[in-house]
Amino acid sequence: MPSFKKHIKETVKLAIPVSIGQLGHTMMGFVDSLMVGKLGAAPLAAAALVNGLFFLVLVIGIGMSMAITPLVAIAKGSRNNEECGVVLRQGLIVNLSAAVVLLGFIYFGSDLIIYLKQPADVEILAISYLRILGFSVIPFMLFQIYRQFLEGISDVNPPMYLSISANIVNAFLNWVLIFGNLGFEPMGLDGAGYATTTTRTIMALALMFYVIKSVKYREYDTSLKFRSINKKMIRKLIGIGLPSGLQYFLEVAAFAFGAIMVGWIGTVQLAAHQIAINLASATYMVILGISAAGTIRVGNAVGERDIKNTRAAGFSAILLAASVMFVFAILFILFRNYLPLIYINDIEVIKLASSLLIVASLFQIFDGIQATAFGILRGLTDVTIPLIIVFASYWLFAIPLGYYLAFNLSLGAVGVWIGFAVGLLTVAVFLTLRFHLRSKKSVSF
Repeated sequence: MPSFKKHIKETVKLAIPVSIGQLGHTMMGFVDSLMVGKLGAAPLAAAALVNGLFFLVLVIGIGMSMAITPLVAIAKGSRNNEECGVVLRQGLIVNLSAAVVLLGFIYFGSDLIIYLKQPADVEILAISYLRILGFSVIPFMLFQIYRQFLEGISDVNPPMYLSISANIVNAFLNWVLIFGNLGFEPMGLDGAGYATTTTRTIMALALMFYVIKSVKYREYDTSLKFRSINKKMIRKLIGIGLPSGLQYFLEVAAFAFGAIMVGWIGTVQLAAHQIAINLASATYMVILGISAAGTIRVGNAVGERDIKNTRAAGFSAILLAASVMFVFAILFILFRNYLPLIYINDIEVIKLASSLLIVASLFQIFDGIQATAFGILRGLTDVTIPLIIVFASYWLFAIPLGYYLAFNLSLGAVGVWIGFAVGLLTVAVFLTLRFHLRSKKSVSF
């Protein structure tokens, strides 16, 4: 077996910029909430509601775009650089078409907010904000296309730099449009929507022109010169992208439903849940980088028809993810009574949140392994069976178990979290086993 030390080093090299880029995207949402919060409770509540609904739809598009990375990585591994350009161009067709569909779903589906029975002032603000934000799907997907292409050829720094820089642009546009500076009329929450859409458009165009014009990508033929509609490649992109998008949707929807179940118990339980899930989400940014790096390195090895390196790349990524999450788990346990103080001073909430963080320590390790396992399976272009595993583990096992523990055994929010921890363990075990079995044989692409 090739050196794990070498594979881990290469995985870390790719993972760090991807994780920082993810953090850059997350910071944009944090800055938006911070600035919108100055408008009052109703705009902040509307922003929180919309961001949750918007992300639930957006993850489908994110998953769709992720099909580009393994196909480009495999083409590069097989030294078929021209094929990388084919994947990119056909990826533009598939993912921009998907973006239009998602835009229509968001825009016309915004009227359904009234059925969520929110306060009237929140509903009005939310519907308008969601419609504006919906238009940011197209530039977001355009950015994703070129980002996933660059990840596929192992050039992960340009998207990272853009994601970080975009926070400055977004904050400035928020200041101008939300509060009405530099001669603009104050737009309130709608201003945040226009700022986000404009920022994402700038990011997308900057990355697109960088990839098209840069000399170092010329060998991959990144031009927009479409020679034909490559139906075979489009089928591959959809065959990998759609299950990936559905997998993310099912996962996000499951955790959203978990929050709803906790909300049935009470306000204190929901507040503690929100603190614990927010801390867990912060560490998850690191895992997204490791998962993406695993996809790239496994894809390269598959393109080279190297079974030993395929397995070494995959298992080293899982080992790295488990190790990183183990460290975070220890920190969660050691500082469980102090971390909630970042969010609130309510003793009852802090006490419950500290209990949830103990469960979250196990939750973290299993979540890191399953997310990375899905990434390395994507490197094998194996996504359909993993989708079924994810659906069964979350919706047929974790949620019913969490409900039973929370309400029948009166464990409350802790019961919901135990249910998800067991569900994540199930996903982690079966996806890792799936990679073990699939990576032992050469696969034809």
